[in-house]
Amino acid sequence: MELVVDILIASWAVLAEMAPYLLLGFFFAGVLSILISTEWVERHLGGRGLGQVFKASLFGVPLPLCSCGVLPVGASLRRQGASRGATTAFLLSTPQTGVDSIAVTYALLGPFIAVVRPLAALLTGFVGGALVHVAGDRDGDEANTAANPGTGQSSCSMEDCCDDEPAHRHSFLDAMRYGFVTLPRDIGKALLVGVALSGVISALIAPDTLRAYLGGGIVPMLVAMAIGIPLYVCATASTPIAASLIVAGLSPGAALVFLITGPATNSAALVTLWKVLGRRTTILYLVTVAVGALATGIVVDALVGSGLVPLSALVDAAAASAPAHEHQHAGGLGWWIGRIAAVVLLLVVAYALWWPRRRERAEAETAAGDGLDVLKLEVRGMHCASCVASVTRALSGVAGVEKVQVLLDEGTATLRGRGFSTEQAEEAVRSLGFEVRDPGAAAPLPVS
Repeated sequence: MELVVDILIASWAVLAEMAPYLLLGFFFAGVLSILISTEWVERHLGGRGLGQVFKASLFGVPLPLCSCGVLPVGASLRRQGASRGATTAFLLSTPQTGVDSIAVTYALLGPFIAVVRPLAALLTGFVGGALVHVAGDRDGDEANTAANPGTGQSSCSMEDCCDDEPAHRHSFLDAMRYGFVTLPRDIGKALLVGVALSGVISALIAPDTLRAYLGGGIVPMLVAMAIGIPLYVCATASTPIAASLIVAGLSPGAALVFLITGPATNSAALVTLWKVLGRRTTILYLVTVAVGALATGIVVDALVGSGLVPLSALVDAAAASAPAHEHQHAGGLGWWIGRIAAVVLLLVVAYALWWPRRRERAEAETAAGDGLDVLKLEVRGMHCASCVASVTRALSGVAGVEKVQVLLDEGTATLRGRGFSTEQAEEAVRSLGFEVRDPGAAAPLPVS
């Protein structure tokens, strides 16, 4: 029982330390959602050349998209005319960081890591995209043609994808809805799991215990990479885990390897990349992540070892959320701000996870008796609101489809309309890198 209490105290301390910064990150993510939409990204990155590769990597750094949510955006970029190099750069830099994870990194790991992390994302994105650009387009063109036969366009029309956003999407309310409902819904569960794991590590492993085993050198970096590459973890949720590992004695460089490889890769994303961009691009993608993560970790540990970056500063920043720090600073203004922000964050996550389900069920009930033909597809691979938005937009562009409802929790897409083709609908989903399983009918069925 005492251990459970220690874990809860440690988890609460981590949550309170990061909550004010994460809420601020949610706010700026909402603002970015109306300033930099996926359609805007597609329009401005749909070109070729190393300049486009750098732009793609740069634009990806602040966007709060995870390694699965970025895939349909990257697939759409490719179909809009972006080169394999630019697409790869965007896919590399985007999931590694975002305004929300940068804010949390600053809170838990200090300003040095908060600067190094997005810089590493930018450089790995550009280097990986440049390598793919130099390697040529044969492999990617074949994959692109297979993913979307007979056309270089996306499933939706160019007008739908590339026109300026409707006026209502530019409202402050829509920005806040994205920042405090959509984004928390995407990362809320993973974030709470990451905080809980951080509490477990803090409660079970005393400070500096790992230093004798995994304190420095290439071996702990390789271990961190072996764990991070197949794991599905978002950039924000991985940060408290890394902070606890640093306090436990893991070198900052090895922790950064985990922070880079964990969000940038996972087994499902690599399979999708193979299908959408081809074998050679996927291999270059994986090699770039691995080499870039190791290079970043080695440089950071070298700076720490030389004394240019004091290890104590990094450990102190990571240890600021420890229970001992919690009691030492109890009662101060910062202490109260953290606790209040933690409560607000929990309420935001709870609301974000509950409210969309209620709304989706109400919309489904309303649409059930509209008299249109209906087709329900089971879609594999959706993990966040960006996936839902991409599938919805692709299916809305299928001729004859009038209404589309995509339910993330159920993994389904329900189409309503007249005279639409099941094959075209399935292909529109597959072209984004998702899988369609058991569509349930060879043709649309009338609603009774």
